[in-house]
Amino acid sequence: MDFTFTEEQRAAAEAARGVFAGVLPDAVPSPALTTGSVAEGFDRQLWSRLAEADLLSLLLDEAHGGSGLDAIALCLVLRESAAVLARVPLLEHSAAAAAVQAHGSAESADRLLARAGRGELVLTVAASGRTGHDPAELSVTARREGPVWVLDGVQTAVPWAYDADLVVVPAHVEGSAGDRTVLALVPRERDGVSLAEQVSTSGERLAELRLASARIGADEVIEADGAWEWLHALLVTGTCALALGLGERVLRMTADYTGKREQFGHPIATFQAVAVQAADRYIDLRAMEATLWQAAWRIASGAPGALPAAGDVAVAKIWAAEGVRRVVQTAQHLHGGFGADTDYPLHRYHAWAKHLELALGPAAAYEERLGDLLAAHPPA
Repeated sequence: MDFTFTEEQRAAAEAARGVFAGVLPDAVPSPALTTGSVAEGFDRQLWSRLAEADLLSLLLDEAHGGSGLDAIALCLVLRESAAVLARVPLLEHSAAAAAVQAHGSAESADRLLARAGRGELVLTVAASGRTGHDPAELSVTARREGPVWVLDGVQTAVPWAYDADLVVVPAHVEGSAGDRTVLALVPRERDGVSLAEQVSTSGERLAELRLASARIGADEVIEADGAWEWLHALLVTGTCALALGLGERVLRMTADYTGKREQFGHPIATFQAVAVQAADRYIDLRAMEATLWQAAWRIASGAPGALPAAGDVAVAKIWAAEGVRRVVQTAQHLHGGFGADTDYPLHRYHAWAKHLELALGPAAAYEERLGDLLAAHPPA
């Protein structure tokens, strides 16, 4: 395994830094001061700039107007986006488009991907299940009725659902040959499809997606084996990249503050108790980074390992969930009361960190998954 980034991957990260350079984390009302969502929708101007920089088509092949890059490049861009709390569905949109390209039909790819790469079509994914704790693929059922599929069920906490044109929904199919999972490309405006507003800890608008005998065409369903598992792994790994980018920015904010804040005539950063806590969080971030790139590399390369790639993804999510929580908690502690000031952005990073910690499942859920994988694949 080589952790050296390619020239194309570094160029994607550099382009992202340029696009996100002018983004202000406090551009919308504080979630601490807002009873509902902080904004109606995502940042459309930033979305347009991402499209112009070819960052929405990063994972798409050249045939669909894309750059043909991989999960590592996407994670590099997501890392930059989280540093400024960019309010765009970059992860969900990119992952959904990549799933259509990798596992969908040629007709679906031709119909959707070029438009998605230009930002004209917005995609998201329903990946949290009915409660946020149960498997997403078991929360919706799908049955075939002639030329159409009929969907019933509920998915909670769907990000950017009110802004998306299509929601990718994993659905459970029962059959004589065994149960399986399909991916339904569900239009937001369709009979039998409804949304109920929810609000994240970050203040962003989520939705409970309700499907009541929603009928979609066969060309709107991806039936390939392993498509959901692949998409879920990419979403989880991307969430780890967001946690890393956020954590790195928070630690820099803490270093700047403790380097200027003085007590007893000295910057508090020079006090051993402060330095040790900051050093511990730096170690957390380096562990988050190493496990992230391991997971992204497994997804991008398809390389075999002692465990399936899901094992590396689980390790990355465990470190990301626990690490980002420790980073923001230490930052709040070292900032003192200033960290809770709503005129200072740290409280907003704390709220986003809590969302990322629990998104797609907490660390404990992935510890269980890792245990199951180890039991199923004992060392030779």
